[in-house]
Amino acid sequence: MSDTKITIQETTNNTIIKYNSSTILINGGSYEFNNIDEAKNSPLAQELFYLPFVKKVFITANFIAIQRFDILEWIDVQEEVKEQIEAYLNDGNVVVNEQKTSKKEAIEVYAEVTPNPAVMKFGTNKALTQTDVEFKNIDEANASSPLAQAIFNFPFVKEVFISDNYISITKYDMVEWNEVYGEVRTFIREYLADGKTIIKELPKEETAATESEIETPVVALEGIAAQIVDILDEYIKPAVAGDGGNIAFRSYDEENKVVSVILQGACSGCPSSTATLKNGIENLLKEMLPNQINEVVAING
Repeated sequence: MSDTKITIQETTNNTIIKYNSSTILINGGSYEFNNIDEAKNSPLAQELFYLPFVKKVFITANFIAIQRFDILEWIDVQEEVKEQIEAYLNDGNVVVNEQKTSKKEAIEVYAEVTPNPAVMKFGTNKALTQTDVEFKNIDEANASSPLAQAIFNFPFVKEVFISDNYISITKYDMVEWNEVYGEVRTFIREYLADGKTIIKELPKEETAATESEIETPVVALEGIAAQIVDILDEYIKPAVAGDGGNIAFRSYDEENKVVSVILQGACSGCPSSTATLKNGIENLLKEMLPNQINEVVAING
């Protein structure tokens, strides 16, 4: 019996609600089911479709999103659905029957330089994770991500950051990227094509920059803090993701009007990160939230 905890998260669409899981549900990618027939390979989705108000089910590595019909409101049933999902998972039942075949999946992996000369971004056409994860060493990776653990077997790898469809790798100065990126790219492509596990569980609080620290649930934020998260998500994150990095909200000091963020991937330790922080993020927040922002600081860079 597992010890999975489910938390409820509202979305911008009032017909859809997310059930976030404390444990990994599937090995990367995502599944969408429009009816019970489509859900033949997902016993969990099939069970949910027996609820008369369920219209669609969307399953990812760490959450289940459900769209309802208009016959009721989520407030009337969301707690009961949460308990049903939690009980199902803790009984050790199958979420999705992920079929293993001898035929390798067609995977593309490309390497991109980033503004941080120590970091190379490896993009892929395969969805890797719905929750960004960062590992500072092989011990952290061992507890959470077999893929990151395998990458750390390259002696020049210092840190690994995995996002939705790319991996940013930070190297030590012992080699140059032009000497090793081809080998790393081939390794990642073969690993993904073999269908091996990407993330087996989310990092615990004591490892790296934790989920509780870097991805404070939007539903728990109000006022200026919530607006800051919205601005980061809409304007900042897509831009830095293109360079293999991530900037995550940590906290907002209302009294001093100071925003704290965490730099990850290519942003962490990047020579240009200070300029990005001050000239980009800080100026944008000051412009969009007048008289509410004095400074933006990175707590890890």
